[in-house]
Amino acid sequence: MTVGITEAVHVVDAVSVMGLLPGRPRLLALGEPTHGEETLLELRNDLFRQLVEQEGYRTIAIESDCVLGLIVDDHVTSGTGVLDEVMERGFSHEWGAFAGNRELVRWMRAYNADRPASERLRFAGFDGPLEITAAASPRQSLTALHAYLTARVDADLLPCAAETLDRLLGADDRWTNPAAMMDPSQSVGQTPDANHLRLLADDLVALLDEQTPRLIAASTPDEWDRARLYGRTATGLLRYHCWMADTSPGRMARLLGVRDSMMAANLLALAERGPTLVNAHNGHLQRDKSTMRMGGQPVQWWSAGALVSAHLGEGYAVLATALGTIPHQGVDVPASDTVEGLLYALPQQQCLVDSRRLTAALTDATPAPRVSPWYGYAPLDPAHLVNTDGVVFVKDARRS
Repeated sequence: MTVGITEAVHVVDAVSVMGLLPGRPRLLALGEPTHGEETLLELRNDLFRQLVEQEGYRTIAIESDCVLGLIVDDHVTSGTGVLDEVMERGFSHEWGAFAGNRELVRWMRAYNADRPASERLRFAGFDGPLEITAAASPRQSLTALHAYLTARVDADLLPCAAETLDRLLGADDRWTNPAAMMDPSQSVGQTPDANHLRLLADDLVALLDEQTPRLIAASTPDEWDRARLYGRTATGLLRYHCWMADTSPGRMARLLGVRDSMMAANLLALAERGPTLVNAHNGHLQRDKSTMRMGGQPVQWWSAGALVSAHLGEGYAVLATALGTIPHQGVDVPASDTVEGLLYALPQQQCLVDSRRLTAALTDATPAPRVSPWYGYAPLDPAHLVNTDGVVFVKDARRS
């Protein structure tokens, strides 16, 4: 068995990655089975540098707030702000505290410093403004979209005045109440004001589409891209808040589905810009349907990767990452009959595995699913191997 697997093993570098694929994908997704491990962030950074220097990649997108990510993009492209403030304000989920993310931003800024705009690297968050227990107010994205349109189209085409949006939005803490995640009655997402805002947001996005020729002519490419981002985010947030207020059995599946749908829309927009490396949890990037149990009940939805893959075909490629041990989290050497256990027996500390060859080598013995003793680590699902383009395996994650 080990001999067959050995033939599927390569070093983790851009040349080997591209050798597994039929062509250069517009979106190359690098998943991770847990968040915050510096070993994985360093591997990602090294691969991104190689993709930039050897394959013409110019954008990296990570699982962070898409609107906050504009702060980071402004910094790496034009030097706006100081690094400490950018790391604090430009990331959600506390990702800015990780050394690997700080080094990524520092390197991108240094790379861009003496280059023309057409050659500069770009940064993007592609998650919605969502946290585990709450969602942001739609104020920022909705008012930014309204302001963009107000400056560029005839006033009588706008569906409302800015003051109307402000009145309907009310206090932001109404929207960000964390109690609403567990108690739908605490959500404002289906109030008359919220329903009115959803209609207005839809009209504003429709106006953005209707006026495309005029708006592109009156905007820089970045202004146009950001207006579209604000439109996607405003409508997505209002939809998410609506489902937070829902009491039907489908509530949680719809919340998870709306989030990944927002991610997918942002990724498809980035694909229009050019080749992009995407970094997020394996679960958001997989081609297979996502499943989990909540409150003892199974919940299913399509991940961002599955949605993007359906649109882009070979323009989307996904590398799942698997880990052997995370000693500081109590994740010890994997059992030998799991995929991780088979890969752990290899001598390499890090390697890239051809999923097709690995699947072929496993035909005589179906690997057992690994069970993690730590909730923060999601082992590789053996059934998902066939729908990945490769597996990045890291034998041991060291403590930061």
